Amino acid sequence: MQNSPKRVIITGASSGIGKAAAVRFAAEGWEVCLVARREALLQEIFAGLPAGKHLICPGAYEDPTTARKIHDAIRSEWGSLDVLVNNAGVFMTADAVNSPLEEWRKPFDIMVNGAVSMTRLAAGLMNDGGRIIHVTSIHGDRVEAKASAYAMAKAAINHYCRGLALELAPRNILVNAIAPGFVDTPMSVVDGVNELEGEWFRKNYIEGHHLPLRRAAQPEEIASVAFFLAGPDSSYMTGQVLTVDGGLTITF
Repeated sequence: MQNSPKRVIITGASSGIGKAAAVRFAAEGWEVCLVARREALLQEIFAGLPAGKHLICPGAYEDPTTARKIHDAIRSEWGSLDVLVNNAGVFMTADAVNSPLEEWRKPFDIMVNGAVSMTRLAAGLMNDGGRIIHVTSIHGDRVEAKASAYAMAKAAINHYCRGLALELAPRNILVNAIAPGFVDTPMSVVDGVNELEGEWFRKNYIEGHHLPLRRAAQPEEIASVAFFLAGPDSSYMTGQVLTVDGGLTITF
């Protein structure tokens, strides 16, 4: 008798790392639940996946209504879950002191609330031995002007992973995070300009010495790490933050 396919929720699945992860997991025979705000893009990705009992659950991942929809869809269509790849994120800038508090808080509230909401949803549906994987950022250890709330959110999720790893260990649910550096995704485009194609990036990271591999990652390279963390070769890893940054954080 053939084994049942594994099942994974991927948030932020409409583009970038999330899209690459959806394609990779589906190509490996997994059934994928695609979560993101932009339903039209999810439909395009869904149409290109190999045959399988894939699901589309559009909505904001920090919204409790979305979590309820995902829960009901998985209970109805799959019954249970094996892996959560919580990749969704937003990048917004705001002055740490002089911006309106509600504006400054937005990226923190969205990403931390989203991580908690999706994790609680997933843990309740997950088979023992499952995996929870959060995609955070090297911003969890480093800072950039006007991005304090973003960095704090990533740092909070890294530590949330460590706490979850302790509490979910009795069920053998492994919890880890991936902290990418520069990745060539739509998030690299700010005000219509791709920062990876600008003079600042070229001088500092291609011609300069700050990035040993002298290039940004492709989304598929981060998705490959997520697939590794979801599989049997990572069976003794939990509570870890894997930095995947082309060597950016080893130099100065």
